[in-house]
Amino acid sequence: QVQLVESGGGLVQPGGSLRLSCAASGTIVRIVGMGWYRQAPGKERELVAEIARGIRTYYADFMKGRFTISRDTENTVYLQMNSLKPEDTAVYYCKAEDSFGINYWGKGTLVTVSS
Repeated sequence: QVQLVESGGGLVQPGGSLRLSCAASGTIVRIVGMGWYRQAPGKERELVAEIARGIRTYYADFMKGRFTISRDTENTVYLQMNSLKPEDTAVYYCKAEDSFGINYWGKGTLVTVSS
């Protein structure tokens, strides 16, 4: 089992920045990839960025150049978000995948971009 706890969300003005963190605990040695998803009101959850084995990264087209995903330990992943737009408002979820292909989700952290 893997438990994920996100933090760093909040209210920010358009053009501002936030850094989200996700700390994993439990059977973290089996984690092969971690990522961030988001879900805006009335919309489906969508991929934001993923990092696999600490090296390979993937970004959704809508946020390339603005967001950066990083992983500095086996159990912590970050999402640096710059140049935030109102349409980035959403609940951001952390996801981890283990070596058996099982996905684990955090409870999410709310990001609100508004003036």
